[in-house]
Amino acid sequence: MLDADLLKALANEKRLLVLEWLRDPQAHFPPQRDGDLLRDGVCSLFIAEKLAVSQPTCGEHLKVLSRAGLIRGKKIKQWVFYQRDEERIAEAKGLLGGDW
Repeated sequence: MLDADLLKALANEKRLLVLEWLRDPQAHFPPQRDGDLLRDGVCSLFIAEKLAVSQPTCGEHLKVLSRAGLIRGKKIKQWVFYQRDEERIAEAKGLLGGDW
């Protein structure tokens, strides 16, 4: 079933960019000192920098994507690293292409 959190997450160009970048983090982000890009995800600071927004604004975008289940965060030291939830994304694609 489609839900408002999913639709809200997908209704913003910057959030769609984040999802695109996280599909292939090595192509879009530099190596990180803490956390592996593939295994752990991308540090929110790198995402904010690439989006050219403040950290609080980026945090709000990431919160909306997380609430929809499209990404998940992993805390390492004082940082949070994000990666896509491919299972939920596949489910969302099915819902959006479904008969409603």
